[in-house]
Amino acid sequence: MRSLFYIVLVLVLGASVARHGTAQEPAPPERPAYGVLYTAWIKAGDPTALVRVRLSRHPEWVRWMKFNADPERYSDFKGTGEIKVSGDSVLWYPPQEDAYLQFRVNLESRRSSGKFDGMVTSTWAIFRADDLVPPVRIDMEDGTQSKAKLQLNLPEGWSLATPFPRYSSGRLRIDNPDRLFDRPTGWIIAGNIGTRVEKIGDTSVTIAAPIGQNMRRMDMLAFLRWNLPTLQSLFPQFPERLLVVGADDPMWRGALSAPDSLYVHSDRPLLSENATSTLLHEIVHVAMGAQSVPGSDWVVEGLAEYYSLETLHRSGTISDERFATAHEDLAAWGESSGPLDSERSSGAITARAVGVMRAIDAEIRKSSEGKRSLDDVARQLTSEGKPITAARFRELATAAAGAPLRSMPD
Repeated sequence: MRSLFYIVLVLVLGASVARHGTAQEPAPPERPAYGVLYTAWIKAGDPTALVRVRLSRHPEWVRWMKFNADPERYSDFKGTGEIKVSGDSVLWYPPQEDAYLQFRVNLESRRSSGKFDGMVTSTWAIFRADDLVPPVRIDMEDGTQSKAKLQLNLPEGWSLATPFPRYSSGRLRIDNPDRLFDRPTGWIIAGNIGTRVEKIGDTSVTIAAPIGQNMRRMDMLAFLRWNLPTLQSLFPQFPERLLVVGADDPMWRGALSAPDSLYVHSDRPLLSENATSTLLHEIVHVAMGAQSVPGSDWVVEGLAEYYSLETLHRSGTISDERFATAHEDLAAWGESSGPLDSERSSGAITARAVGVMRAIDAEIRKSSEGKRSLDDVARQLTSEGKPITAARFRELATAAAGAPLRSMPD
């Protein structure tokens, strides 16, 4: 009986290892963390905010921080330790105790059209968290990482919506798993705002805009209830949180994506007359989290527009006939485009890129006998978490097809 027991025990342990992996493969230990607390003071009607960066725990692990700070946006640097300001470079050597750096930042951002994509009024503010703290390089102890929090001090009575999880203290957790140093990114809205929140699949969706700015919050939520599940199935790593902010004039009449969030002007239709959707285009950008290198922007923009149309079609929001007409219209527009590898892709170049994506998808499906598609290429590009290059796109698409692609641009 004892030998039978040991045989059964070995079989059970063997099945467990087969299901869960080798027992001798422990998870990698978490890196020791030093604390970073970002604090920003925002005043009603004043576009200039005061920001403080404090190393709240183990400041001795940080040797120096070098900020790329545009002097037209950032000014008045002061704090503890040694601070060297030269043009757009700010080099900070923090002390081993009471380490902080503070400065002023202009949160107002105006485009060449004269419209704003960052604004602070007497009753509300919309801006990018990226603008609170300039891009930074850091020299720190090997094997360490940051754990960062953001505290926003707002005028009395103002509400707040961000893409960040919130602690019970009211502070916000800033965590970018792909980086060892966490810096706030994404859209922020505060003030006399209206919000609508709904769970769609595994994503908590928040639509927020200042009161009286004509933002169709419930229309947007209904539109996303129809379409977001399709995008979530296409991109399994879709964010757990999605914030959509918007406002009316004088804000810019366009849309801009950022990590886990996007801005869209309240006048933009959910679905345009040509059956395209600015909102979904930007949400594809959020889903992919993709940036491009020079000459490869057509890949990122082409995929965003292609999958915004695919999402509308697969969800049943637009019919087969309207889907086909939309592609015909984009193809006609694309005939007037410049080179695909232009520095920036927009308008006719993006329209032409959509046609290229559709042709590549058809070729992959035919070559693989329906086993693979452009979906596999887009998922792989997203999972890699790297800037997208035309060369990598070509490599993955060719591998999916199993043969060189005639439809791939040179």
